[in-house]
Amino acid sequence: MNLEQLRSFVEVARVGNFTQAAEQLHLAQPSLSRQISSLEQDLGAELFHRARAGSTLTTAGESLLPLARRMLADADSVRRELNELAGLQRGRVRLGATPTLCISLVAEVLSTFRAAHPAIELHLSEQGSRRLLDELAAGELDLALITTSDSSSAERFTVTPLLVEELVVISSAGAQPVTSRAAIGLADVATLPQIVFSSTYDLRSTTDAAFQAAGLTPEVILEGAEMDAVLRFVERGLGVAIVPAMVLIDRPGLRSVRLDSPTLTRTISLARPSDVAPTAAVQVMQRTIATTATAFAARAGATMRLAAARPPS
Repeated sequence: MNLEQLRSFVEVARVGNFTQAAEQLHLAQPSLSRQISSLEQDLGAELFHRARAGSTLTTAGESLLPLARRMLADADSVRRELNELAGLQRGRVRLGATPTLCISLVAEVLSTFRAAHPAIELHLSEQGSRRLLDELAAGELDLALITTSDSSSAERFTVTPLLVEELVVISSAGAQPVTSRAAIGLADVATLPQIVFSSTYDLRSTTDAAFQAAGLTPEVILEGAEMDAVLRFVERGLGVAIVPAMVLIDRPGLRSVRLDSPTLTRTISLARPSDVAPTAAVQVMQRTIATTATAFAARAGATMRLAAARPPS
């Protein structure tokens, strides 16, 4: 078994087609087929059900796939670490983050990191928290900024809480305030015309659960929007929205009011695989994220606070 065979196996599993996999790997199809056949002979089991319509994994193939991904990720990590130790001033960081964090904290993190380390290659995956943890487990990411975590995954990841952030109600700065009080209750929010996020957002699940627990049905005028669109629609006065406090930074076209009865919060955490030692570049990125999170907490004031956690290692 060698890395080339594993790389070919993972690519065929990904696309479900030998011809397409060969094209992606810049190999002749007979060469790729020989690699897979040799791997199957070494393991003593068929890895694919081959058919005219495509190739699907056998039971043995399904068992091998997560192991193969991890082995390739480990080999890549060793290669990058050796390059850095050799003083080549090269490296790569693959960061994942949720959509709400990409337009706020992550934008600041990447700007700061890029200015200080222009030779480091950066890759970003913008997904929901559960999908990011899947990519982390598959070796496709080095770090992930998530807003939810599954306790069953605790052994596979090192998860460091960074910030505890309140959710606030936003409205157009050009319209009348939704309340004259310092905070607004969820029952009052339910009567306002709301713009809500796509069902794929972790934030949507949180707000839906809060309304349901309170026995409330919000007045939704538009649903299914992404974060950038929600903020723009609210700025134009179409309705209100419940968003993380962080996204209000540097947005003068929006005003916000805190929620009470109940107060809704989310915890922003940094996750990485617990069984893979971070490279030098990844360690620098971790420190940059922690420092930027501290600065964001200071700027957002009462609606955001640092989580009680040890610094990322």
